[in-house]
Amino acid sequence: MDEAYILEKLVGFGMTRQEASMYLCLYRKGGLTGYEVSKQTGISRSNVYGGLSGLVEMGAAYLMEGNPSKYTAVPVDEFCNSKIRAMIKAKEFLTVNMPAAADSPDGYITIEGASNIRNKILAMLEKAEYRIYLSAPGIFLKGIQEELEETAKRNIKLVLITDSVIEIENVLLHVTEKKGMQIRLIIDSMYVLTGDIEGKKTDTCLYSGQKNFVNVFKEALRNEIKLIEISKGENGNE
Repeated sequence: MDEAYILEKLVGFGMTRQEASMYLCLYRKGGLTGYEVSKQTGISRSNVYGGLSGLVEMGAAYLMEGNPSKYTAVPVDEFCNSKIRAMIKAKEFLTVNMPAAADSPDGYITIEGASNIRNKILAMLEKAEYRIYLSAPGIFLKGIQEELEETAKRNIKLVLITDSVIEIENVLLHVTEKKGMQIRLIIDSMYVLTGDIEGKKTDTCLYSGQKNFVNVFKEALRNEIKLIEISKGENGNE
């Protein structure tokens, strides 16, 4: 496993990059002094001691008894579960206590970065109540297949337009020729997301609830489905 990817995931749990490097070092080596962590990671001793204190404070490391002081990593599942429980409690508090939200804007919002775009797509799937039309390459849909399956179980009309067969029950699947790395998503005839999904930080999508924009994309997806059906009919007559 690529170490950079592991560090990225640890950062997602509230660590700085340096703290993540120190945590990974402790996890691999067991009980270490600050000096040993500095030597193993190449991080200056002055930064190491502050970082180790930060790891202890956030519940990612334990300070062991003895002289000199040593540190050991909290098991990763224990640490992650603790953070998740805390986040769930924070979510419950904010859901109840946040002031009333303003109405969603009808303009256009730019969403940048593959991770942010994926999160927005999943949020849109969760909020859909009646119907979803989603046109995207099969490689992307397979990456969110579990979420699509959960969506289909909610008795929502789910229409997928893609370039490979995906086995999901209660889904209307239209298979076309190989698609570029672009997505078009419409939920409940109210909101649209469209743009590039190459898995890069430079990916950009446009999100809008602007009625005319939504109608244009609804018509575009209808035409795409019609072309697929016509193509299949012509191929079947050959």
